[in-house]
Amino acid sequence: MIGQLALRNLTYRPWRSVLMFFGFGVGVAVMIVLLSIGEAMLTQARQEKLVGGGTITVLPEGLDVEVMKTGGIGGLFFSIDHASFLYRQALASQRYAKEVTAVAPQIEGRLLYLRAPDGKEFAVHASGEIPDASRAVGAAPEMIAGEWVNDDGDRRWVAPTPLELRNEIDHFHIPGDSVANRETWAEWHYFNVVAEGAGRREAGGGRRWAFISFIVGGDVRGAKWGGHVGITLREQGGQTRRFARTIDKSQVRFSTSDANLVFGNSRVTVLPDGDYAVRASAPEENRRGRISIDLRVHPEPHAYFPGVSMSSSGFVSGYVVPALRAEATGSLCVDDDCEQLRGAQSYHDHNWGVWRNVTWEWGASRAGQYTFLYGRVYPPDGTMSVAPVLFYLTDSLGFRAVFRPTTISYEDNRTVQAGRASIRVPSRATLFDARGGDTLRVDLRIEDAIATDTRRAGQRGNPVLDARVHPYFIQMKGTAVLSGRVHGVPLSGSGTGFFETYR
Repeated sequence: MIGQLALRNLTYRPWRSVLMFFGFGVGVAVMIVLLSIGEAMLTQARQEKLVGGGTITVLPEGLDVEVMKTGGIGGLFFSIDHASFLYRQALASQRYAKEVTAVAPQIEGRLLYLRAPDGKEFAVHASGEIPDASRAVGAAPEMIAGEWVNDDGDRRWVAPTPLELRNEIDHFHIPGDSVANRETWAEWHYFNVVAEGAGRREAGGGRRWAFISFIVGGDVRGAKWGGHVGITLREQGGQTRRFARTIDKSQVRFSTSDANLVFGNSRVTVLPDGDYAVRASAPEENRRGRISIDLRVHPEPHAYFPGVSMSSSGFVSGYVVPALRAEATGSLCVDDDCEQLRGAQSYHDHNWGVWRNVTWEWGASRAGQYTFLYGRVYPPDGTMSVAPVLFYLTDSLGFRAVFRPTTISYEDNRTVQAGRASIRVPSRATLFDARGGDTLRVDLRIEDAIATDTRRAGQRGNPVLDARVHPYFIQMKGTAVLSGRVHGVPLSGSGTGFFETYR
């Protein structure tokens, strides 16, 4: 009966029937498509392999999840800076071993250009991952033939040896074409070491410390450049002695692939176990004295800062700390008086960039089980906006937290001499920051300070210049007291540190 009615309706109103059939068909087709899309999205949400494997995906800041899933063009130029550092010291670190079972770094759909021998360039989309890590999170591809295993490059990325790590982060650089004022380019290894005074012949001994710099200065792409060894030796509350030697470029060897540096008979060498052998000798400025240093600096595991590099309008400033917490063993000889050091507090960093009219605030200190550094660079002529202070905190497991205090509050209640000038310098300083439930407070108590006039001889006494710059470089030694809370755990500790600013 239903079939007969349908047939008569079709013959009675054929066009209306065709239109109804077409509309019904379109509706059914749209519903099928929507259900298929919904099922695909549900499957994609459940299958981690479609978004990189694992149960949690860490993305570059600003990248939308859907862009990553669909491979949209907006995802081509995003990356995670210092990804290997985050892998080693955060996601795959011992600190989170109970929460994180496996971590797999992956690059998906990166735009690259391949150049053929004939000069033609081809745009390609490339992906990269570490085989063992991808298997661990269940994201390994199905192998049809051959093998897919970690190579030596994968091992270095995941777990470099101490020597490989030092060379990776502590090598030298060549200024690019965009760098302005390359004649003011300078790059250096810097070490400091605290000596307690044992074994010295001076009456009473006493605490002293040395600042040791191996500086490559000038336009290293041209002919006018060379090396400079500078050592400042300070007796706490007493005299400051400065030693220096200029090295012709023919006796300088530096590398963009390793951290070793040769300045004639003075040198910095990274040993196979990752320690630094530091040897330097120099005559005293304007005197007949002489200093000779032969140290082995041992960085504590995990206590390093991977580095930052800022650039804008030809200005470049880079900074890395391969040995935030270290111990030094060896000898420090001044004239004919030698002191043997064993496990002395030490520190090493590396700087590069253009430095004309550049100033900064900086500090590094131990605080019980913690070690921290802070810093902020003031570019010349306002070429960049000044960011908040970067405060970086580590413990025995490595990276612990980052804070961004907006200011450093100084109390300038000390006076030191810089030539004939009396300069007011800090006696105390405070840093404070709160980020969500985490808080930080650091109180610095300055025990000693040195002021150095950084102006060239032709500039000294210029009242216009004096009114608009801070020409006195202030190096301070003191005690840091740390307090606050990170991830619900109280922070507490105190220790010795060194700090710098300008006045």
